[in-house]
This record gives sequence, structure tokens and C-alpha cells, in this order.
Amino acid sequence: MAKEINDTLLKAARGEETSYVPVWYMRQAGRSQPEYRAIKEKYTLFEITHQPELCAYVTRLPVENYGVDAAILYKDIMTPLPAIGVNVEIKSGIGPVISNPIQSLSDVEKLGEIHPEEDVPYVFETIKLLTEEQLSVPLIGFAGAPFTLASYMIEGGPSKNYNKTKAFMYSEPKAWFALMDKLGEMTITYVKSQIKAGAKAIQIFDSWVGALNVEDYRYFIKPIMNRIFTSLKEENVPLIMFGVGASHLALEWNDLPLDVVGLDWRLPISQARKMGVNKSVQGNLDPAILLAPWEFIEEKAKAILDQGMSQPGFIFNLGHGVFPQVNPETLKKLTSFVHEYSSAKLCR
Repeated sequence: MAKEINDTLLKAARGEETSYVPVWYMRQAGRSQPEYRAIKEKYTLFEITHQPELCAYVTRLPVENYGVDAAILYKDIMTPLPAIGVNVEIKSGIGPVISNPIQSLSDVEKLGEIHPEEDVPYVFETIKLLTEEQLSVPLIGFAGAPFTLASYMIEGGPSKNYNKTKAFMYSEPKAWFALMDKLGEMTITYVKSQIKAGAKAIQIFDSWVGALNVEDYRYFIKPIMNRIFTSLKEENVPLIMFGVGASHLALEWNDLPLDVVGLDWRLPISQARKMGVNKSVQGNLDPAILLAPWEFIEEKAKAILDQGMSQPGFIFNLGHGVFPQVNPETLKKLTSFVHEYSSAKLCR
């Protein structure tokens, strides 16, 4: 029997008025939680995500511990890639490492298609467990965006400058757009399956797209992002966009058929509004601030809330993910503060 859902986050994502500001945190599941660290002593990320009961537990833990207004599915943006023929391994201390990097059009043409329910059934079993039985808040599903996935596939792993990726984009445009098409279709199919299984909102992570300038984004990336969001819009769930170091792309995202523009900590919400971002916004406390004294955290959170509440359509979050060093009690206290402070302001 599904629990009654607290839909405050969904309302905020759609730009509707709410009685308080909803809050969730990127990377809220795992990393800083002692319960999660105990699990990681026994299992790898790969092993956790392949066990629906365990993965559901990790996903719902921050909802129970912190009182946040959404859960985000615990998995990795690399999850769908093996299904299309990418040999990816998550290496501790490094991240995703790919043994067969893309180097040519023929490499792109060898990539297959994803059949989500057959290729990654454990993802949907986890979603169904959470949404049919366990959660009283919306579950956010997610996927990596084509540029970010392509950067790993071309570089062979994490990169600091994305030089190989950009060189491939500039020098092999036919292969690049073929790769964008393949990854775009994979993303659409994969995300629609998450929604069908019960995800109530979707966040697309284009973590590294900030490496591109606006002109290159418009030409090489925006067409596929437009196609992805146009297709996902048919599913009638809120769609959130997020990237790091991508403040210069905020207006480009605002122009796409999505619902929420996610901001990192570099761009104040008030400035984004002045620039012309008129969709709902999500953000954007610098996660490093969580390591500061509480008085400083409260002061910074208050400033962000005041800016965010200037109009309906605001979700409080961090400007990137929770650090492993963050005290879980800090996140619990911050969640309560966001709820209480915003409720007092909005209910006047």
C-alpha cells in the first residue's frame, strides 16, 4: 500500500505557491552517513545498486534521518552505459574508468540501444519498492546528460580540462552528433522507464558541461537537450537541470522545455532572476559551508532563502553534493531551519 505523498517539492518545481520551501540535498544518500559507511565496508556501489532492498534502504535513509522533502535514487550516472556496449568500471578513489574509449565514428556506430527493463531490472525493482511501499515523499529519478557521459566515454575516465572531448567535438562533428543522438535516445528511454516505475520527478545531471562556452553549447549540445526535455515533457513530471560551474548557461537552460533550473553556488539566485531566469530554481548553498560553524551556515542559508522566496518556485538544495566529512546532524538541523524559517515567512 503506497503511502500518501508530501507533494510540496512537486508544487515548487511547477512554480506553485507552497506553505514552506521544500529541501533535499544532492548526494544526500550515502557518503556522510554512518549507516551507509557500514554498508560500504561489505558492499561496493555496484553491489548495492544491484540489490533492490539494500538500494531502497540507502535511498530512503536521508528522508528518515533528515526529514527532507524528496528522495533521490541511489545509483550512478554510468548505470545505463554497459547496456549499450561501454566497458565501465567504478574505481575507488578515481571514479568511472572506461576501457574502450570512443575515438571515431565507427566506435559510435558500434554502440547499441538500451532495453531498460531487461538490461537494468534492478533499478526499476528499487523504484517500485520505494514508491509502492516505503516513501512518503517524491522519488527523484535521474540520468547523466549526453555531454557529461560523452566526456567519460572519450577521455576514458574523469578529466580536469576535457581537452580530448572538445577536440573530438570540434574535429569530428559527424561522429559527435551521432554520439549525441545515441546518448540522447538512451537517456529518453532510460528516464521514461524510471517514470513508468514510479519516479515522480527527474534531474538531469550535466555535471561537466560548464567546460563549454555558450556558443559551443548552443551548437553542439542544446539541440539534443531540447530533444530530451521535449520528449520527457510528455510524461508530466517535473524536470530539473543541473551542472557545475555552468552559471553562464543558466539562460540557455531556462530556454529549454524543463521546469527547474538548478544553480551551483557561484551564481546568486537574485542575480539569476535579474538575468531573466523565470522558471523555478533549485539551489544553492556551497557544500563547503556545511563544514563551518552553525551560525555561519544559518546566515548563508537565510540569505539564499530570502532570495529564493522572492517568487514562487524555489527548492532549497546545495550548489553540489554533500561531502563525506559533513556531520549528518548538520543536515538534519539545516533541513529543520529551512522548513521553519520559510514557513514563518510564507505564512504571514
